[in-house]
Amino acid sequence: MTTASDPFERVRRLCLALPGAWEKLSHGEPTFWVRKRMFAMLANAGNHHGAGRHAVWCKATFVTQDLLIRESPDRYFKPPYAGASGWVGVWVDRRPRWTDVTDRLKHAHSLAAAGQKSKRR
Repeated sequence: MTTASDPFERVRRLCLALPGAWEKLSHGEPTFWVRKRMFAMLANAGNHHGAGRHAVWCKATFVTQDLLIRESPDRYFKPPYAGASGWVGVWVDRRPRWTDVTDRLKHAHSLAAAGQKSKRR
């Protein structure tokens, strides 16, 4: 059962409010897509994706990933697998700054949407 204070429900609402966003189960977790590109993935604390803490993994550039992790290692991390492609993990279980989470999701969405557009040319 989910509650209004459930961080995953809040992330889900934020993701699905973005233009053209949709959700599907992938890699054993809820993931969020724009067109055919994933831009965010929930990482449950109870499995190897979350490693003991609830988080969301967001598409990012290597520069963004590096800056965020250096500036706030208590809020951001390099997620397994996807971190090698520049993705950044955001902890959402210990009173996250929801404006920052929203910014990360919007940025991830714009990167995925732009990547899809450039492939069409």
